Amino acid sequence: MTSELPERETGEGHAPETRASDAEREQVAERLREAVAEGRLDMAEFDERLGLAYTARTHGELVPLVRDLPEPGTVRAVGTAPAAGPAPAGAGAWAGRVGGSEATSRGGFGFMGGFGRRGRWTVGRVFNAVVFMGGGEIDLREARFEGPDTVLRCFAVMGGVQVTVPPDLDVEVRGFGFMGGFGEAPDRREVAGIGPAPDSPKVVVTGFALMGGVGVERKLRKEERRRLKEERKRGRLGPGGESYEDRMARHEDRWSRHEQYRALQEERWAERRARQDALREERRARQDALREERRARQAAQRERRDGRRRGDGFRKEL
Repeated sequence: MTSELPERETGEGHAPETRASDAEREQVAERLREAVAEGRLDMAEFDERLGLAYTARTHGELVPLVRDLPEPGTVRAVGTAPAAGPAPAGAGAWAGRVGGSEATSRGGFGFMGGFGRRGRWTVGRVFNAVVFMGGGEIDLREARFEGPDTVLRCFAVMGGVQVTVPPDLDVEVRGFGFMGGFGEAPDRREVAGIGPAPDSPKVVVTGFALMGGVGVERKLRKEERRRLKEERKRGRLGPGGESYEDRMARHEDRWSRHEQYRALQEERWAERRARQDALREERRARQDALREERRARQAAQRERRDGRRRGDGFRKEL
């Protein structure tokens, strides 16, 4: 049910000083969430207006909060979200996954612990993730989306939030980190070169990380990874999308270069062994010559000693 909040008092509507109900406050809050998801409001304006919406007492206090937002001339039905139309014919992989269902989760909180959102689930237009000395995991590869625009508000204090998205999802990272990190990881080889699909929803990841980290990583869906694995098993594709024949030709060329290198090394080793053998023979011949020379000198010295001894004995006889 949608309440009407006219800008001025009429005979059929409510006066600006009429007390606002909780349902009307929630309608204004939902309209503000849609505006920040569409990029019409920044986070500072959104926080300020949201606080004023929940503390508003009258219709006159609610109306200015959404007066500058694009509604046709008035703020009637401020809480209604735009209806998601049927998927166009020939739509891509995102057909049937955007709109048409209520969110199953709009936030996650981890205090010295963690939370996880993975598998088949429906993410709200605004999803708040807060971790303190803990961790959180948000996996959007199999998720459905409540609307075409989604805002993930991630706040990590001495903790971390990991956001996993498929490579064909349109993602924009706006957060910042203080003594921490906030950003998107480089694309892996298996997802490099894959851009957002035309029918992809828009996801904005914002927030901050204090002595912690918020990371966005792109990974293939399980069925895509399984398909690539099967193709590699059948030999049609290599790890980098290379055909089996090209991979085998590259392997044979590498093996041929390796054999040539080994032959060159064997030739060099043979030359080195020949030089070492020649040096050993030359060293052995030189040692033999020195040994013969030493023996000759020793023989000459013995002859001189023997001659002197014979001469001394002859003089004694005289």
